[in-house]
Amino acid sequence: MTRTLSLLAATAAFPVLAMAEPVEQGPRNVPEFEPAFENQTRAPAMDSGVSLEVEEIASGLSHPWGIEVLPDGSYLVTERSGALRHVGEDGTVGEPIAGVPEVLAQDQGGLLDVALAEDFAESRTVFLTYAKPMEGGMSATAAAKGRLSEDLRELTGVTDIFVQDPPAPNAKHFGSRIVPHGDYVFITTGEHFTDRLRQYAQDLDKTYGKIVRVTLDGEAPGDNPFAGEEGARPEIWSYGHRNIQGAAIRPSTGELWGLEHGPKGGDELNRIEAGGNYGWPLVSYGEKYSGQPVGSGEHSQEGVVEPRYYWDPVIAPGGFAWMEGETFADWEGDVIAASLKPGGIVRLDLEDETVVGEERFLRDELGRVRDIEIAPDGAILAITDQDNGRLVRLTPGTQAMD
Repeated sequence: MTRTLSLLAATAAFPVLAMAEPVEQGPRNVPEFEPAFENQTRAPAMDSGVSLEVEEIASGLSHPWGIEVLPDGSYLVTERSGALRHVGEDGTVGEPIAGVPEVLAQDQGGLLDVALAEDFAESRTVFLTYAKPMEGGMSATAAAKGRLSEDLRELTGVTDIFVQDPPAPNAKHFGSRIVPHGDYVFITTGEHFTDRLRQYAQDLDKTYGKIVRVTLDGEAPGDNPFAGEEGARPEIWSYGHRNIQGAAIRPSTGELWGLEHGPKGGDELNRIEAGGNYGWPLVSYGEKYSGQPVGSGEHSQEGVVEPRYYWDPVIAPGGFAWMEGETFADWEGDVIAASLKPGGIVRLDLEDETVVGEERFLRDELGRVRDIEIAPDGAILAITDQDNGRLVRLTPGTQAMD
C-alpha cells in the first residue's frame, strides 16, 4: 500500500505519445511538486481524430446527479433537489417517483447517486445515496435500497443500508457513489470540508472520507480489512479520501477505482486497495484554496497510496465509467470521466495501471458534467449539472483523415 516510486516504462505502441505535450490546461498551482512516476500527471495529449456528436435525450432536469440505464433502454436520473425520475428512450421525463427518502437538499446535499442491483431484472432493487437530514440540523451521507414498481412510479420497502457517522453540521463533501459488486456494495463518502471535520478522514472510528463495503442488506463483511480491529468501523474498505464522486469496477480486473476531488489542484484517480490510506488531509498534490499547504506540506509520505493519476489544475471530477462496447471500439478499457470545471468529458488511455494519454471534449458545449454512464450499445451517456440539466448521448463523429 506504500506510495510507489517505481517507473512503469512506456510501451513501444506509444512512441509518438511519449514525446507529445500534455493537454493545454494552464499553470500548476503547486509547480514544485514532482510526480512520483512518469505520466502520473499531465500525460501526453492524444488526438483520436474522433469528434463527439451530441444528441440531447432530455432537458429540464434540476441539477441531475446520477444516471442509470434500465434493461428496456430507458433511464433513471436523480435530481439533487430530491426527485428520482424515469426518463423514456424518447426523452419523456416522468413525474417524481414516489417513496424516495427525505433528503437534505442544501448546498452540496440532496439526492445523489442511483444504481441498479446486479439482479435487477428479477429483484427490481434500486440503490440510492443521499444527504440524510438528522436531528439538530445535522446531516450524513446515507445509502438506501428499495424495490421499483413495474409501472416505474414508486419505490417500496425503502431501507437504509448505510448512514455515515457521526452526522455533520455542514452540507458539503458528501461523496457519494454506490457501486454494486457481487454480494456487496461499495459506497464513497466525503469528509465534510472544514479544517476540523476533514481530520476525520484519517480516523478509523468514523466514516468520513472513506470507501465502505457492506452487504446488500448493510452488514459489514467479516473479510473487510478492519473487521475485528478494536476501535475501527468494520465497514471501512479504504480511508484518507477527500470527496469521492466517481467510482467504478474495472471490467478487465474486477478492481474498484475511485475518482475524487482535490482542493486547489490534486484531483486524483486511484486504484483502491483494501485497507489503503490515500493520504487526505496529511498530504495532497494540491494546496488549500487559500494557497496554504495541505497537512504536512508534502505530496507524499510513507504508507500512503500514490494516485495513479492526478490533475493540477483540477478537472473537478464527477462520475466516470470504463469504456466498453463497439461504438468506441478503439477506446475499449479507457476511462471516460465527467468534468465540472472546466467542464466536458475527459478521456484517459491506460496501459495496465499507468495513464499513457489524455484527451478532452465538449468543454463549452456541455459545461458542468456530473455523471457518465455507458449505454448497452457503447454510446456515452452524460448528465449536466445545471438548473436546466440535460441528459445527452455521445457517439463518434467524423473520423479525421490521415
